[in-house]
Amino acid sequence: MTDSDGPTDTRDSEDPNTDRQYHLEVIADDVADSVLLPGNPDRLAKITDVWESATEVASHREYRTATGRYRETPISVTSTGIGGPSTAIAVEELARVDAKTLIRVGSCGTVRSDIAVGDLVITSGAMRGEGTSSEYIDKTYPANADYEVVSALVAAAERLGHDYHVGVTLSTDSFYAGQARAGFEGYEAPGSDDLVETLKNANVANIEMEAATLLTLSNLYDLRAGAVCAVYANRETGAFDTVGERKAAKTASLAVALLAEMDAAKTAADVDRWHPGLSIE
Repeated sequence: MTDSDGPTDTRDSEDPNTDRQYHLEVIADDVADSVLLPGNPDRLAKITDVWESATEVASHREYRTATGRYRETPISVTSTGIGGPSTAIAVEELARVDAKTLIRVGSCGTVRSDIAVGDLVITSGAMRGEGTSSEYIDKTYPANADYEVVSALVAAAERLGHDYHVGVTLSTDSFYAGQARAGFEGYEAPGSDDLVETLKNANVANIEMEAATLLTLSNLYDLRAGAVCAVYANRETGAFDTVGERKAAKTASLAVALLAEMDAAKTAADVDRWHPGLSIE
């Protein structure tokens, strides 16, 4: 039997490790070490508008990428589209071009009456209600945010004077049934009646669709990651408004600049992790 008669190994039929990434269409020189991750491609302009400079370097499907500078710090932004599957692709391909810090900048709903529409929620960790992360690791693996990123986001929100909350996020795969909203013709998924109350009793802060995937994969790949979302909907009070995007954009951008200061402080102190004893201005 000749070699051609044997089984064919198709694992490399679409090699995802080429220099130019298959979905994002970026190469290493296109992307800074720190990347902001909005879901909506149209949010790119709203984010880069707060930077000193920005150039769009790629646009393919739901993925748009721009790179520039904020407070003299190199920074990029890549839109992920909606949900875990497309977010995982973005994380995979950004990791392949040497991105080190990933911060989701999005919108969300809250289940708590003390969190107002327009406030920010900074994710401390996420409930893995989506399915994408389970294809990578068992559900017992935590989706925790990197504490340096959480610290930088908190410091940024404080300096900018934005109302913010830190807490646990539920990530789902469905905007409707998975978040206890009525489906077509009023369809209600099993458990919908109790979901908001259950989450409120568990002190969950917000619901969205990408954070758990981002945090799980980033932990697996030893990347720094976190999330800050503007609250559009309060599921407890019924309030809704599409406000707070610019607050989230400014907070995440300033957090990247503060992380650069934290990294410089670590280098000066010859330590691996930033801690409150290493002050930043």
